[in-house]
Amino acid sequence: MGSSSAVSEEPGAGGVHRIVEARLHDNPDAVAVREALTGVELSYQELWYRAGAVAGQLAAHGVAPGRPVAVDLDRGAELAVALLGIARAGAAYLPLDGHAPADRAATVLKEAGVGAIIVGEGPAPRSRPLDADPAVPRFTVPEAVRADTPAPDVRVDEESPCCVGYTSGSTGVPKGVLVPHRAVRDLVTAPVHGDLHADDRVGSVANPAFDAATWEVWGALTAGATLVVLPSVVDVDLQRWAALIRDEGISAMLLTTSLFHMVAREAPGALGSLRLLFVGGEQLELPAVRRVLAEGPPGRLVNVYGPTETTVLATYFDCTEASLADRTRVPIGHPVRAAEIHVLDDALTPVAPGGVGELCVGGPGVATGYLGQPERTARSFVPYEASDGTRGTVYRTGDLARQLPDGAYEFIGRVDRQVKLRGFRIELEEIEGAAVATGLTEAAFVEKIGEGPSAKLVGACLAPASGVDVTAELARRLGGQLPSYMVPAQWLTLDTLPLGSTGKADRRHIGELIGAFASAQEQRPGPAGQSADAVPADAPPDDAHAVDPFEADPVEARIAGVWAELLGTPDVSASDDFISLGGNSIVATQAAFRLSELLGTPLDPTDILLAADLAELAGQIRAAGVRL
Repeated sequence: MGSSSAVSEEPGAGGVHRIVEARLHDNPDAVAVREALTGVELSYQELWYRAGAVAGQLAAHGVAPGRPVAVDLDRGAELAVALLGIARAGAAYLPLDGHAPADRAATVLKEAGVGAIIVGEGPAPRSRPLDADPAVPRFTVPEAVRADTPAPDVRVDEESPCCVGYTSGSTGVPKGVLVPHRAVRDLVTAPVHGDLHADDRVGSVANPAFDAATWEVWGALTAGATLVVLPSVVDVDLQRWAALIRDEGISAMLLTTSLFHMVAREAPGALGSLRLLFVGGEQLELPAVRRVLAEGPPGRLVNVYGPTETTVLATYFDCTEASLADRTRVPIGHPVRAAEIHVLDDALTPVAPGGVGELCVGGPGVATGYLGQPERTARSFVPYEASDGTRGTVYRTGDLARQLPDGAYEFIGRVDRQVKLRGFRIELEEIEGAAVATGLTEAAFVEKIGEGPSAKLVGACLAPASGVDVTAELARRLGGQLPSYMVPAQWLTLDTLPLGSTGKADRRHIGELIGAFASAQEQRPGPAGQSADAVPADAPPDDAHAVDPFEADPVEARIAGVWAELLGTPDVSASDDFISLGGNSIVATQAAFRLSELLGTPLDPTDILLAADLAELAGQIRAAGVRL
């Protein structure tokens, strides 16, 4: 009644790195990690030796067992060395998001109390400097090591912390999820994952700070497989990315839902060479799945669900023509391995069969809690006694779900105001708090508008008493404090604050205003930050639109046509820039793919994202010799 679990078996004892050590003894010369673009490869023996040197460095710097160690590295061989070395030292790795602003990285480092920071080569290895306590040691991953360094004499058991994954926090402070070795071991031995073999080649595409990277790295290495590091689809065009999957012989991958939707729309046959494809992070669109199944199905296509607090995978659903027949939504499926799934009401009592309740997850995959936040841990990780009398801890996901007649679970929505965008969990309150903290407005509200690749965040702020439009400055400041995926694409200015019957802000009404504003902006686009009343609703049509503004420039015309279609914007001008119209890296990848075909010249997504406006992008394309 509203609960179920998979068959359980003892996952074993000790750190997850011990499983990798066993694979080392199986075949020390097998390739553990390969970088597709550089050709750099590390054997299991080389990986283990270099990881031992990292562990030795941590011990020499006095990093205590269980202490978080920040890793400021991009995907690659060095990242795998660092993670394995930290595990061998008994510490917990904390991957930093290289795309996050310096302020956010500094907050994470301070909150976590890191014992060391592992960085790449050079003075500025990533996109921003790290503002950390100068007393915290920093070092790079050692180069080739000829022999193993004796590992520190540290006891690592199942409950020892393995990693810390930071997610958005409703209080404005990111929260660090403390994941023990027990949970990672459970992840890599789950039946849905357990069919990885030593001859597999696992594609690595996830941001190291995204929990999917946990599956990529440890899934590959504990299976004795090869972890193949692929470039981001934003860094290369989609055709080349798809060719790399095929040419590198990639057999297994985990893609975010947003990326899968984009590939399904633009190149549905690109994933057909895969033996196993996991997709997760957001609600999976049924038409996208059916398109891939029809035009280029991988050997196995699996929709997976699992917050960071449940270590990536809690449920799975095999997507086939038969399993999706007569369905209107893709379920999140059945529990993996020893996961316990419960659908509970507010009193933590199982709901009636088929009823909607909060999805709660128990079992060995559940994290320890939030680092340094006992009160928040107590609210989210709660004791629970199942109907059969077994007791344990469940994580309250905040997701609403129901169990279908066939036993599969279906995601319904959220209990709170947390949303997912491009695979990232976002607490809208964190953005609102950051906006108010700028001092530019006394009240701010943010909503997620739309689904799939076109989804975006749109905000509303109370106008200051001076009446000055602060939306452009607000967007600029938030861009320096929050990751790009957390910065609203547009802002509505509220002259007065709508209040409810209790005298508090009427969030429902404000949400409706934001939705109407976003819809109006799609019909009548303007610069980022333009307020709703910047263009009167009854303004007469501009005579300039009576003729084709791009008639004399076919390159600009083709760019405008693609942008208009992908962004849902019927009117695009040469002075518009992609980001201001609501574009993001995923949509930029789609645009680059389509424009490359239309214009007959390679175009990178970064060209679109970095161009000041459409006219500048067109000029770059013409400079490359394109003539239409």
